[in-house]
Amino acid sequence: MYHLFLNSNSSRSNTRNDNELFYATPQNRCQKMSNQLIKFFNITGLTWFVPLVKIAAGDNPQQQIRQLWLIMGVPILAFIVFLGLWSASAQQIKTSLGAIPGPAAVWHETGGLMDDHYAEREKEKAFFERQRVRNEKKLAKNPDAKVKIRPYTGKPTYLDQIITSLYTVFAGFVIATLIAVPLGIVCGMSPIFNTALNPLIQIFKPVSPLAWLPIVTLIVSAVYVTTEDSWFEKAFITSAVTVTLCSLWPTLINTAVGVASIDSDLVNVGKVLRLNYRTQIQKIILPSALPYIFTGMRLSLGVGWMVLIAAEMLAQNPGLGKFVWDEFQNGSSHSLGKIMVAVFTIGLIGFALDRIMQSLQNIFCFGRDI
Repeated sequence: MYHLFLNSNSSRSNTRNDNELFYATPQNRCQKMSNQLIKFFNITGLTWFVPLVKIAAGDNPQQQIRQLWLIMGVPILAFIVFLGLWSASAQQIKTSLGAIPGPAAVWHETGGLMDDHYAEREKEKAFFERQRVRNEKKLAKNPDAKVKIRPYTGKPTYLDQIITSLYTVFAGFVIATLIAVPLGIVCGMSPIFNTALNPLIQIFKPVSPLAWLPIVTLIVSAVYVTTEDSWFEKAFITSAVTVTLCSLWPTLINTAVGVASIDSDLVNVGKVLRLNYRTQIQKIILPSALPYIFTGMRLSLGVGWMVLIAAEMLAQNPGLGKFVWDEFQNGSSHSLGKIMVAVFTIGLIGFALDRIMQSLQNIFCFGRDI
């Protein structure tokens, strides 16, 4: 009966909302639509569109233009000033590879890297086309002949290395999350377990990836044997495990703090209802600690992306870190410009990853404050 009562109330509520929407004036519908857009932009982190929506909805234009200037105008102006200072001071600094490249030179090197990518893709396409023609001729002479498609072994392009780095950091981040969240929940629920694990956390948390990397490399080399059918290269596993070891601590600590700070009344309700541990975690602990968990995951992803570049340099995993190291070792007149391109790429990707995690946090935790 209780469920029937709830269903009848919800159906009447939905009918009432539909009627209100149908009989609403155009002004009310516009206001409701603008509120939904504002909520969407706030959740997804696209807050610079909010003043534009408010202006379209009829709010004070002067106030919203001032807000738009603070959100977009000031950062754009600061970036333009940065580009001007960079361009003016770049030629004043001389290195063994030449003068520091300015914004125009870095942009030119970006175009060169894109051209190299497209040229490499054309080579790959021609390589497979030659194999296709050769196999067709072979089958025409002998229909029972065995044909083989060889993989393309050309050098990875700049975009390929970006994809490799993203793949590696997400692999390490997922492993770190799967380890850190359960451990954090146990630490938050059990003071004894938290006391036992806290010294280990404090010892291993500040360890540099450069210290972890030799240990991980030796262990992976001893345990993981690569063959022709292996899914992953040793360099990839080494980099991913190093990212895991360095990035799991923020998620672990924030999860433990979030679980430990849950309102005791909620925990007592679970005890009164005689909920088992699994149900308590699913219905009480995880929903209450979710903002803390997402904050820790956001920090972990940032740490993992920063650690990955150093790990790839030493592990020689074909990603952005290896690209920077190879260009440094190359020592050509274009190397410094390409390294600057990689620096901006690393920064922009790190910014994008942080915004993605912030948007996910807003979607799943909207309305819940830490």
